Amino acid sequence: MDCTQREIADKLVNSYHEIGGINRIDSANLPSKRTIIATCERLLQLLFPGYHDAEPIPADELEMITGERIATLVETLEVEVAKTLRLRDDSKSEDPTDLLKQARKLVCTFLGDLPELRQLLQTDVEAAYEGDPAAKNFDEIILAYPCIEAIAIQRCAHCLYKLDVPLIPRIMTEYAHNLTGIDIHPGASIGSNFFIDHGTGVVIGETCVIGNHVKLYHGVTLGARNFPKDENGRVVKGNKRHPNVEDGVVVYPHATVLGGRTTIGKDSTIGANVFLRESIPANSFVTTVGEQLNIFDKVSGEKIDPGASDKPID
Repeated sequence: MDCTQREIADKLVNSYHEIGGINRIDSANLPSKRTIIATCERLLQLLFPGYHDAEPIPADELEMITGERIATLVETLEVEVAKTLRLRDDSKSEDPTDLLKQARKLVCTFLGDLPELRQLLQTDVEAAYEGDPAAKNFDEIILAYPCIEAIAIQRCAHCLYKLDVPLIPRIMTEYAHNLTGIDIHPGASIGSNFFIDHGTGVVIGETCVIGNHVKLYHGVTLGARNFPKDENGRVVKGNKRHPNVEDGVVVYPHATVLGGRTTIGKDSTIGANVFLRESIPANSFVTTVGEQLNIFDKVSGEKIDPGASDKPID
């Protein structure tokens, strides 16, 4: 069917008036997704200097290069953060100058956390090296392992999330998700020495709390058991929905652990394909045979009755 550009434009404009919810017209601008992606790439350059650069970084130019990169991040990120501050529930200002001042303070606080983040990321790289016999050296892990990019970006996003910066943290982690196949919400709290082997298909929810020295394999889901609704039938936001995973836990491929009251006890092992909706004590080994859930004490080898544990009701 023949049509003109004018006809197409008219039909689209009519749809903008008729179909609500997916338009943003006559409203303040939102953060630029492209700029946030570029910000993630610049953050990786700061966190792993020399690994995400086309040219080598001379030691005698390190201070100058680092200063320039921080200046660029402050300049670009404060503009994007200022755009989001209007979305905060406690936002009392629409004045662009005031919003930029607030944004600069938040950005400087965030960038001030980068040295501490580097310490955490070093433990993550070490965990990958110790946890994967195929890993030859740190260079291979930093350059080739998707988990390091996903974790690095999530740790940065988590800092902004804790500063109550709207939207940007989620754009960052969804970029990492698209890049690596690893979906970690910026709200998830993750301890040191964290390793995701292979990584594809891993999902970690917003209210997850993960301890130190935890190892996950591909396809693992740390998710919500159900979604409570209010009196109007709308899903309740902000409640604790995702499990806690204590220190030293290993979760094997395609295991699913659900529920905000579910805790995986310290030094436990969750076998492949396990579907778990209840807390288990420390030093447990969990497997499934068919639909039968089996829990063993790793020290004594004795079988634990799943019904004897505190079964959460979410």
